[in-house]
Amino acid sequence: MSNQVILSMRGISMTFPGVKALDRVDFTLREGEIHALMGENGAGKSTLIKCLTGVYDNEQGEIYMGPEQKLIKNHSTLEAQSNGISTVYQEVNLCPNLSVAENLFIGREPMTKLHTIDRRAMLKKARELMKKLDINVDVTRTLNSFSIAVQQMIAIARAVDMECKVLILDEPTSSLDDKEVEKLFGMMRSLRDQGIGIIFVTHFLEQVYSVCDRITVLRNGTLVGEYEIADLPRLKLVAAMMGKDFDDLASIRSKEDEQVSDELIIEARGLSHARKIKPFDLDIHKGEVIGLTGLLGSGRSELARTIYGADKAQTGELKVKGQTVKINAPIDAMRLGMGLLPDDRKAEGIVEDLSVRENIMLAMQSLKGIRARIPMEKQMEITRKYIDLLEIKTPSTETLVKQLSGGNQQKVIIARWLATDPDFLILDEPTRGIDVGTKTEIQKLVVDLARQGKSVIFISSEIEEMLRTCNRLAVLRDGAKVGELSENLTQESVMRTIAGGERN
Repeated sequence: MSNQVILSMRGISMTFPGVKALDRVDFTLREGEIHALMGENGAGKSTLIKCLTGVYDNEQGEIYMGPEQKLIKNHSTLEAQSNGISTVYQEVNLCPNLSVAENLFIGREPMTKLHTIDRRAMLKKARELMKKLDINVDVTRTLNSFSIAVQQMIAIARAVDMECKVLILDEPTSSLDDKEVEKLFGMMRSLRDQGIGIIFVTHFLEQVYSVCDRITVLRNGTLVGEYEIADLPRLKLVAAMMGKDFDDLASIRSKEDEQVSDELIIEARGLSHARKIKPFDLDIHKGEVIGLTGLLGSGRSELARTIYGADKAQTGELKVKGQTVKINAPIDAMRLGMGLLPDDRKAEGIVEDLSVRENIMLAMQSLKGIRARIPMEKQMEITRKYIDLLEIKTPSTETLVKQLSGGNQQKVIIARWLATDPDFLILDEPTRGIDVGTKTEIQKLVVDLARQGKSVIFISSEIEEMLRTCNRLAVLRDGAKVGELSENLTQESVMRTIAGGERN
């Protein structure tokens, strides 16, 4: 790896309404290195890349390119490409119905003297490029006839052929299996050896340590640090990403809450979901709050959704209350006494143009069937009960749910499931984006539900609140369940397990 700097971003700041997305962030990329850009959700990774590639016009800071460190300003992705900066996204943005050769040269096709596309020359150049990059494909076949991994390599080949000096790979491995990942890494190492600087955005710790030379960590829009890979063991990386600024609040659980029933509600054996969740075992007892923890992208939500049937399991067996069940769709899970509060309440939780009452009644109505109308008097009774119980702040039962605050919208979704009297609830990031007071109310509610004998999966990006509410934690890393913690639950023990058990 050269010490020659080819990209330097200095003091980059970006503000959106009410949010400081980036606050004077620095980033440096060297010639011939693979540099990981790491951070949890909301850390500022995507915003920094968009400032670099001209999607956003950063309000402060400068960008310098090349050995001479020339000041540049990209106003579009096209201008960024002309300055030697190319991006390949997780979702390949090429034309699936065109051939490999056509995709490689789209917009810059070799032309004949008659100003028509010189297809013979295009095919020749395409084959030469594929051979140079050791990609064994028929360039006359359409792009959609190849796997996602091959499509991404072709997208990278196109970027390289456009003489990029900086290649940004944004979550390129999310949809790949292990063999495909290794092939992609081989290509990345080859490009690194050719002097190209690669910015690698990923959530997978193992991949970072397998292929990267240096790491930059962002947190909450600020730069935590820039590190040589050898100087940042996994545990320190996890600590840098998650931070140690945890609230020192008193536990909301009593000694009695530590005791859980021997009765099993959920028994999962060898459940998996294609390419996202590797086979896992998990037992959940009656009256237990079990937390799923791990970095963003570790598979927390996907594991819970696999149990619930929102993502269909490819392998394994699931028992509910001792009975082997087959869940083909969420309605099957609901009939078995399950409920799911999704992590994206806007997209998958609330129905914005329905009232508070209608949103609360949705799950119960689904269980009864569309023809079994629930009398309005009964609807009002149930709605008022949960508005009072959860202290939902709303002008009336008929107020549109989109007019409520985020925290009250979250309570409406919780009320929807409590109205069905579930035995088992999955709460995915139930306190994200809401104020501290409402967070505490929801945490207390979770513990109260457990006291009533209900079982809860609790997913949160905040270790502190998981330690306060959960009896046990299942730890995930890179799509695999890597451990369980029940004794001596501490921030350090959780982060050490996420990182892979390192002690330094």
